Amino acid sequence: MFFDDWLGVLNVVLIGGAAYVALIAPLLLRGKPTPGKMNTFDLAVTAALGACDDRVNTWRMLWHRCDRRGRTPNKGLGLLVVLFAVLIPLLAPVPLLAQAAEPVILSEPAGADIEVAEGSDPAIQPAIHDARTDRIIASRMKSIFQEIEGLRAVQIRVQSGVVTLTGTVPNQADREKAEAIAARFAGVVTVENTIDRSFEVDGNLAPVLDKFTADFRGLARAIPLFGVALLAGLIIASLGYLLAAQDRFWRWVAPNNFLAELIGGAVRIISIVAGLIVALQILGATALLGLVLGSAGVIGIALGFAVRDTVDNYVSSLMLSLRQPFRANDHVLIGDSEGRVIRLTSRATILMTLDGNHLRIPNATVFKAIILNYTRNPQRRIEFDLGIDSDDDPLLGMQVGLAAMRGISIVLPQPRCHAIIDVVGDSSIVLRFFAWIDQRQTDFGKGRSLAIQAAKQALEREGFVLPEPIYRIRVDGGGDIGRIGGLAQSTNPAPPKTSRLATSAMPVDGDTGPDCAIEQLVTDERDESREPDLLDGRRPIE
Repeated sequence: MFFDDWLGVLNVVLIGGAAYVALIAPLLLRGKPTPGKMNTFDLAVTAALGACDDRVNTWRMLWHRCDRRGRTPNKGLGLLVVLFAVLIPLLAPVPLLAQAAEPVILSEPAGADIEVAEGSDPAIQPAIHDARTDRIIASRMKSIFQEIEGLRAVQIRVQSGVVTLTGTVPNQADREKAEAIAARFAGVVTVENTIDRSFEVDGNLAPVLDKFTADFRGLARAIPLFGVALLAGLIIASLGYLLAAQDRFWRWVAPNNFLAELIGGAVRIISIVAGLIVALQILGATALLGLVLGSAGVIGIALGFAVRDTVDNYVSSLMLSLRQPFRANDHVLIGDSEGRVIRLTSRATILMTLDGNHLRIPNATVFKAIILNYTRNPQRRIEFDLGIDSDDDPLLGMQVGLAAMRGISIVLPQPRCHAIIDVVGDSSIVLRFFAWIDQRQTDFGKGRSLAIQAAKQALEREGFVLPEPIYRIRVDGGGDIGRIGGLAQSTNPAPPKTSRLATSAMPVDGDTGPDCAIEQLVTDERDESREPDLLDGRRPIE
């Protein structure tokens, strides 16, 4: 049973509710507190009751029960609080009165045989406080002390139910034990403990040496059991290590080497824990096992918070090794970082930038970032803008530029080139051209440059004027206009602009193929380095 009667339950409910109201009342009277205004009591109450604002607002609504203007509080709730305050002093002594009303059954003495009341603590309970009863208590207590090592020198005197203990004992524990035994006798009014502790070396050192001797003998007797438990634990742990060492099997089961190593490590840890559990069960120390596992759980939680970033990075490495978002030597853009992939390790993704520098990006950042892979699709679109005069026909300009681009061998026939009118300005029209190249045969930058050159020369050859900056000058005051006109007439006209189409019409000299310098550097480093790589070319890419 969790309780003796319903009166005790009612008493706990009423007192607990009143105490709760008493704790909330200061918060209600003081208003909505802020952390800067809280004292130690407020912080303790806030931590015990949960969210301070929500609880205070709830109690405030129950307390006021008023309209939006907050006029009058509910009188019924106030009367309920007063009722709590009145019932607390009336109901608080109820358990004490109930306990005092329980009858104490005392037995009559009959020589040295003492009866024990039913349901009471098993102790000697004489019923009558007279000289004969005192002698019975003293005799029985003396016989008990004679059976306990360390209490044999204790002297006992009983007078009208008051027990006085004298003598010396080896340590404080024996002194307290004697007082506790004497207090258990029924009929004993009080115990006067005047026992002195002995500080003799022999008396205090002998029990300790005896205890050490007994413990050593017990340990010696338990050596065979310890050996069996240790042997069982070692066998289980050895089997786990043997199973974890089967690298070929785990590589066959797991999708990649990283996950295979992770499974092998988990098997080792599980085997050690299993061996420890079996050893402790053989020794009968299951309580110690619970303590060890509980402590390990608490330490694991603490370490998890401490190395949260490391764990996040490790899990990201596992996910990247499973997903395989790129291959070695792929040209990728991870966030704002561009380069070719060297390898994927358990901590970071290593890139070689287009400038030939090494770049290490944490795998947690790579896993959360936007990855743009230029190598995955060999076909890549190029685009550029060219402006023509606002008086020119933009559709004719697009036809001329597209015809020139299609005549270049590096531009793919499919998908077809196309162009759009991007912006129509005050003095120019901007045309945007699109074309496709094969990155395996043509470098992106070189191909884009050739396409721009071809479209520009074709537009100029057909008479299209590429826009130049135009400035408008406003002159305040009419008297200066004639003088400015005269200056303009006296100024020598600019020489006509010579066309350079004839000298620059030849194709660009040099190789238009892709630049393989960075790719070759990555290949050489992968061949020379022995660092483990989580990228697997045999697995399908995501």
